Amino acid sequence: MIENKFSKTTSLLLIATFALAMAGTVSAVDENKMPVGTDGLPEFVTADGATLELITFFLFFVGYIAMGAAFVFFMSERNSVAPQYRTTMTISALIVGIAAFHYYYMRGVYADYGTVSIEYRYMDWIITVPLMALKFPSLVGKDAITDEKFLGMGFTGICFTGALVMIGFGYLGESGALGNIMGSAAAGGWAGLILGGVGWAMIIVATGTPWTSGKGVDNSKIAPELMWSTNALRWFICVGWLIYPIGYLFSPGAELGLGDGNQELLAVFYNIADIINKIGFGVVAWMGAKKATEALSA
Repeated sequence: MIENKFSKTTSLLLIATFALAMAGTVSAVDENKMPVGTDGLPEFVTADGATLELITFFLFFVGYIAMGAAFVFFMSERNSVAPQYRTTMTISALIVGIAAFHYYYMRGVYADYGTVSIEYRYMDWIITVPLMALKFPSLVGKDAITDEKFLGMGFTGICFTGALVMIGFGYLGESGALGNIMGSAAAGGWAGLILGGVGWAMIIVATGTPWTSGKGVDNSKIAPELMWSTNALRWFICVGWLIYPIGYLFSPGAELGLGDGNQELLAVFYNIADIINKIGFGVVAWMGAKKATEALSA
């Protein structure tokens, strides 16, 4: 009975929240908006030779729908796992739910003005990246989290600081702020990429790699049925996240000299990376939680 009430309440909140978000985007006619064709699509994405623009628009739309669908899936599966793994499912749902809202707005900005918004992008990342790293304690259990310190910080501190460093310097590099400080847009762009990489390395140090325990995670204390999912999460962080710096290389704001920057290529790499990492992160955690739940009931 309680679970049925929870599911009904969640569904109502989901519908109401999405309705409010969509209603909030309705505004008066803006003369600066891009013209729309008879097919309902922005004319600039269906023009001759606009293949990359069409792919970019398509991926924004797919990202929004896929993240929303993943949110519903993770919330509906929350009560199918043991109580100790429900926090993992909640975090997974939060990550894709937050991303779905941001993708909805990024799609709108691109469709209406032909601009790829880095502001919405980084607003999403500053929330979801720490959540992705902190999914480890909820999945592997508190006993597997060590007391080891790195630069005076424990697991949580390393992950949060690493995320802030990675996202913060990435934004400063793409927005041109570091370029203004360093006197050269390219110098600022490279500084943002390198310093952001330091934050990424900090998260890897805390969570470990598919071959080693991290400073903050002891593999020997992880349940055998959870090891595959734990290492899969590490693969996403170590390898899946490599797609982001590749996209950064094409950032117009960073001005790193690759084709003078291309906002569509930037968006394509970022969108693909988000869809793979955010949804995939949640799916492998769900698989591990299901296996562990089955082991507990056996």
